[in-house]
Amino acid sequence: MTPVDDDILELMRSDDIFTPDHIAEEDVCRAPDAAYRCRELTKYGLLEKLAMGMYDITDLGEQFLEGDVDPSELEPDE
Repeated sequence: MTPVDDDILELMRSDDIFTPDHIAEEDVCRAPDAAYRCRELTKYGLLEKLAMGMYDITDLGEQFLEGDVDPSELEPDE
């Protein structure tokens, strides 16, 4: 997890933000960095890839933001 991951997950809670370009427009990080972080967050089950370049937050991602999930307990999907 990186410091920007929380910001990305928070933005993904919004109904109108679902791509790395949207994250970049919010000045969280550059679009290529956002795309990489979205892929990484998907590996850990915090985001779900809906289509190429489109993501949504998962229930696990919501629980993580609420503080109900310890990041050290997250395992990447193979």
